Amino acid sequence: MSVAYVLIAFVAMLGMMLIGMPIAVAMAAVGIIGGVLAYGAPFMDSISPVVWGVQNNFLLTSIPLFILLGELLLRAGIADGMYRAFSAWLGRLPGGLLHSNIGTCALFAATSGSSVATAATVGTVALPSLNSRGYRMSTALGSLAAGGALGILIPPSVNLIVYGSLTNTSIGQLFVGGILPGIILTLLFMFFIALSSIWTKEATDAESVSWAERWRLSLDLIPPLIVFLVVMGSIYLGLATATESAALGVVTALIFAGLKKRLTWPVLQTCFIQTARVTGMILLIITAAFILNLTISLTGVAEEMSEWITSLGLTPTGFLFALVVFYIVLGMFMDVLSMQVATIPITYPMAVALGIDPIWFGIFVVMMCEMGLITPPVGMNLFVVQGIRPDNGSIADAMWGALPFALLMLAFTLLLIAVPGIVTWLPGLMH
Repeated sequence: MSVAYVLIAFVAMLGMMLIGMPIAVAMAAVGIIGGVLAYGAPFMDSISPVVWGVQNNFLLTSIPLFILLGELLLRAGIADGMYRAFSAWLGRLPGGLLHSNIGTCALFAATSGSSVATAATVGTVALPSLNSRGYRMSTALGSLAAGGALGILIPPSVNLIVYGSLTNTSIGQLFVGGILPGIILTLLFMFFIALSSIWTKEATDAESVSWAERWRLSLDLIPPLIVFLVVMGSIYLGLATATESAALGVVTALIFAGLKKRLTWPVLQTCFIQTARVTGMILLIITAAFILNLTISLTGVAEEMSEWITSLGLTPTGFLFALVVFYIVLGMFMDVLSMQVATIPITYPMAVALGIDPIWFGIFVVMMCEMGLITPPVGMNLFVVQGIRPDNGSIADAMWGALPFALLMLAFTLLLIAVPGIVTWLPGLMH
């Protein structure tokens, strides 16, 4: 019976989200109603300690810090220089400036942690140049949407922090576990662009840049690289927690913004306000997720669901294949954060019961949510790049352009299932 109740509650929660109810409200409503039905009015007394505990969680302090880090680098104009540098080095490859899209998105994602911010920032810089040089708009939009999706996989990633907070998993190990998959997926995207360009004989049409100019432009890659090394190096070497490394990253970003003479009060004000808005939304959703988790824990639903999955005789691989289909369908209708907070409290205990590594499962879930960013009809990155395109074409261009990259993500997810060491190797070497 518990399985039936869970399905009813899950469908009700999805229904409330689909009709436009805020995610936090939908999740909290299901959690509170379920708890009251199971335990009566006394259940309400147990909610306040949970809310207090979430809001005072030291780990979650890293969320506003990482968001502020991305905002500072965005307002400091770092992305413009990065795109010019990558264009100088990669523009002569088959596929031309499309490689610059992927490279810039990957490096900006390594400092931003937000897929939407990455796609919007790099797209604003890249699309005018791509349009003026005659690149197919569908290919250009698809590469930007897919490149932006790397933001939730390549650390630091706010979505990995959300997963870690919901499952009590090490954020540092999750960050390190995302490095190798992020690099491989980036190279896979670029390899596909090169092959596609050769196959279609699409002109590269890139300017010839001297070696001296290339090295001069490469100086613009130094700030994001240093920020990434400061953040990830301090975590990997065991010198700082995720929150402390985020603070170090913010200080480093402030220094670079000052060197670029962008550290003005209007810039800081914009960064702080935007950070507060995004952080408030995320923390409300996480609080609602913990309320739902409380109901699931007290009613023993997680244990019963785990026993039910075990009784079905599913192998870990079979379970993961079922989740792949589940997340693909869900990604067509929900955004990334909604998918995470709605499904992790249910799927994580099942995965652990089947002996799946929590770090690996975190990267797997983020990969599947990443596909949702470029899967119609509610792929967030598709709407972002469509909104900044210089012409007035149809959003179908972005959808068709992103489809091959979505299939590549699916193939790479299957590779992670076959070779889990791609994720677990680096975390296993951590100090």
